[in-house]
Amino acid sequence: MKEKTGAFSFAARVLHWLMAAMILAMLFIGVAMVASVSALHEWLLHIHKPLGIAILILAIVRFAIRLRRPPPPLPEDLPMIQQLAAHASHWVLYGLMIAMPLIGWAMLSAGGFPVMLSESLRLPPIVPVNPIAFAVLRQLHTYLAFLLFITFLAHMAAALYHGLIRRDGVLASMVSGKRAPTFSYPAIGTSEADRHRSKQKQAVRIGK
Repeated sequence: MKEKTGAFSFAARVLHWLMAAMILAMLFIGVAMVASVSALHEWLLHIHKPLGIAILILAIVRFAIRLRRPPPPLPEDLPMIQQLAAHASHWVLYGLMIAMPLIGWAMLSAGGFPVMLSESLRLPPIVPVNPIAFAVLRQLHTYLAFLLFITFLAHMAAALYHGLIRRDGVLASMVSGKRAPTFSYPAIGTSEADRHRSKQKQAVRIGK
């Protein structure tokens, strides 16, 4: 059963910031791995594998929490195109957080490489050894990494837009769990009638 809420749950907020740090670390590790062929590459690889599996597990947990307790709605005065972009970027992020670790796991399995999470913990292969599949999955993993980087940057930019420009409480709701009734600025190109309605809604929210 879904629980209606006007704020992000504590678990959702903790997972959000924890996974943001993990994904950022993973992106930097991936770049360093590509740029290095020294002993540093092996060390980074030993971090890359368990970090990827951890992101996969936490993404599934976070998705389950989202289904159980959906996030609060976006501000009513946010243009529809921005609302659609926000929802689309969230689903793309969820898809990438689940798909990329699985593709990386499948890639290593196809290449015949062991997926070691520690010196004694080894994951079983999920696809048979196949050089062609390994090459395809490796290329796909690279492309999706670029897509994750772009989507992550867009998500950060949107958060700063809500927090510093619109000041509509969206960023605050993910930081503190509370969305303060603050003023937001209508988007460029908004009609005078829409601006007036937006001001009226904001006045009503603040007067409550």
